Amino acid sequence: QVQVAESGGGLVQAGASLRLECAASEHSFSPYTMAWFRQVPGEEREFVAAIAADGRTVFHARSVKGRFTISSTNTKNTLIYLQMNNLVPEDTAVYYCAATLTRSQANIGRETNYGCWGQGTQVTVFS
Repeated sequence: QVQVAESGGGLVQAGASLRLECAASEHSFSPYTMAWFRQVPGEEREFVAAIAADGRTVFHARSVKGRFTISSTNTKNTLIYLQMNNLVPEDTAVYYCAATLTRSQANIGRETNYGCWGQGTQVTVFS
């Protein structure tokens, strides 16, 4: 059973940048579809970004498009980044990495598409 672990969260001032990292513990013959979600206490988990199994097709939520960028370091997507620029207080949340071997992109932005989740990393942006 693959496990994923996030790192890179922190406390930053508005306008700053952070880079989150997510590493999958197990290599697979097939590439992973990987995604980032975030959650504020008392609210539902929100889709942020995803990278498809082809390693090239990416998706970003409208709220972060132009500021956040998801990328992969290898063809299996076992190490991915979320570059977050021009952070605003509304970006404050726990950020979760998720993985699946599902190749279909039909539900790439849905929590139910992913069977493997990390513990989350806190990002706090103050003004």
